[in-house]
Amino acid sequence: MGSTGEFFLDFMKPFFNGIIDVFKGIGEGLGEMFNIINYFNVIKDHMDNLNTFGWIIVVLSCLFLVFIFAVLIFLIAKGIKKYIKYRKNYSRQDGLIDEIEELNNDIVKLRNENEKYKNMADPDTGEVEYDEEGNIINKLKEGESRFFKLTEIDSQMENYKEEGAWNETIKLNQMCDQFREFSASKLGLYYKIDLIRLFVASFASNRLIILEGISGTGKTSLAYAFGNFIQNEAAIASVQPSWRDSTELFGYFNEFTKRFNETEILKKMYEAKYKKDIFITLLDEMNISRVEYYFAEMLSVLELPRREEWIIELVSNVWDNDPKLLENGKLLVPDNMWYIGTINNDDSTFMITDKVYDRAMPIEINEKCEVFEAKDTPPIKMKSEYFESLFKTAWKEYKVSDEMVNKINEMDKYIIDHFRLAFGNRIMRQINEFVPVYVSCGGQELTAIDYIIAYKILRKFDQLNLAYIKNEIDGFIKYLDELFGKDTMKECKDVLEQLKKRI
Repeated sequence: MGSTGEFFLDFMKPFFNGIIDVFKGIGEGLGEMFNIINYFNVIKDHMDNLNTFGWIIVVLSCLFLVFIFAVLIFLIAKGIKKYIKYRKNYSRQDGLIDEIEELNNDIVKLRNENEKYKNMADPDTGEVEYDEEGNIINKLKEGESRFFKLTEIDSQMENYKEEGAWNETIKLNQMCDQFREFSASKLGLYYKIDLIRLFVASFASNRLIILEGISGTGKTSLAYAFGNFIQNEAAIASVQPSWRDSTELFGYFNEFTKRFNETEILKKMYEAKYKKDIFITLLDEMNISRVEYYFAEMLSVLELPRREEWIIELVSNVWDNDPKLLENGKLLVPDNMWYIGTINNDDSTFMITDKVYDRAMPIEINEKCEVFEAKDTPPIKMKSEYFESLFKTAWKEYKVSDEMVNKINEMDKYIIDHFRLAFGNRIMRQINEFVPVYVSCGGQELTAIDYIIAYKILRKFDQLNLAYIKNEIDGFIKYLDELFGKDTMKECKDVLEQLKKRI
């Protein structure tokens, strides 16, 4: 050790010795106070010289000492009792907060029930009528469809004509640049080009895109802006805490009124089956309720390999005047619709489960883009079929290189050996679909691989015992430098560094 180190140790030695002496002194003092043997030894030493008055003093001294001990014990017990009472009150307060939250959820449920009750009412009078037995009278008129909104779309589509010319020459990189310029010039919304590339490329690998991050960074506005850019505004559904099943998305059949209570999401899905546009459904604050409750059916359906299997059942029977595009009470999910969810990670929301993340493409948005000067850019009109053809072209032209596939496989083996974690064929398929499209959007292959590994694979480290993997993280960062090159894989390293801070 150098002279500088020796100076520091000698300089700080009195300070640390003083701290040790303080605690040592407190311990010795308490030991001296409560050492009963010492008190008896004092009495023994003076016993031969004590007269009657002296023995009275001995008794009084002992009583005084007992009194002091009793006061100290009383104060300690009282302090412990107050602390326990405080903890109970604190726990009770937490319980009351939970009860208030449950009551708020019940209020939302009651409001929903009230809306359902209103739907039973006569549309002309707004009143619910009952028969002699107290049952609600069905107000469905003869020949009237139980799917009012969907049947109305059937009528509108009979004379529908497409307006405007389809853009079938634009490339993905041009689309990203124009979307960014359009958002800035027409809507006053500013995004980094890397974010736009991530967003557009996500359409190629997943039907569910999750925009997450701190509040106020433009998650909802990104989906809104894209809907305006393609001239087909996104259908926005604000998720409620009471959402528990898929009826919140599609609606339900009311046995009393014999009407199907159709949601705006269902209406938009049905409209999409008639049109060729790209359709967006935005689930705003989707984790304010548990996603796997109300979106479970859609997650399972969209996971099926053949689009002919993307079917949801609305009703179990068939009526003659049901909407034209329903088959046996079932609706084929339109293949020109994507679902975008926004989530805020705070105490008022639920965690997104690994099952949902596996079947979605998460995009982190934690910073705003600085304002820039944008040229006036018009929107475009694009067929969903052409949009997907751009993906297929990218898969052929920018296929993930064999070298990169080998490196990903090597990294997979490293993760298995050191973290006992593996990623399946689903994520590998998403890599092969997402990366080429990101490159076609104007990005770099390694940047796309870095992002998808960080947010689709390393995210799974949250499931592990962080204390257990603490000593492995630095080694993994070094391994990434050796495998992919130094000063690369920045997203992965950021995720790993964040994990270290939480340990």
